[in-house]
Amino acid sequence: MLRDYAPLPFALLQAGAGYAQPTQALPEKITLDDAALGAMTDLARVATVIILAGDTVDEAHRRMIQRGVRLLLVVDQDRRVVGLITATDILGEKPVLYASERGLRREEVLVRDIMTPQERLEVLSLADIRAAKVGHVVATLKKAGRQHAVVVEPDGQGRQVVRGLYSATQIARQLGASIQTTEIARTFSEIEATLAR
Repeated sequence: MLRDYAPLPFALLQAGAGYAQPTQALPEKITLDDAALGAMTDLARVATVIILAGDTVDEAHRRMIQRGVRLLLVVDQDRRVVGLITATDILGEKPVLYASERGLRREEVLVRDIMTPQERLEVLSLADIRAAKVGHVVATLKKAGRQHAVVVEPDGQGRQVVRGLYSATQIARQLGASIQTTEIARTFSEIEATLAR
């Protein structure tokens, strides 16, 4: 059966070899009137950077630095999205406040302690994004006071799948202009903590 197929030659892996990674080349320049899809990081074309809820915030920060991102999807053991964590969450006051309220050291704070959990995560529909312009995304980020937006689409069973991400920083770089968004408190406890300072 295999008589028509000659075996291929092996070679030794060279020292310092890397590995192929999916890439998406976002356009260097965009305008507010360009299609919104052109500014979205498409997770079908770019490897998603994830972290487990039980990992430390220090590990999350290391992973962000290593992968050059400012947002990680938080997943469970079955790779279902349970939340997200941003560099603002990690580098801001959240970890310090959480640690001091519970008598912990900062290095003991876990991702689950300060992430935005799935049940509070507002998302955009890929169907809406397909009909939108970059200006719509910028207006959405500004109105929400957010640096990031998550885009979802339904899978074959009608369940949501995270398909893409928007970053105000990335869009600003592509526009060649600054985008001022302000992270705003979403819960009473966040507002209370802000007022207590």
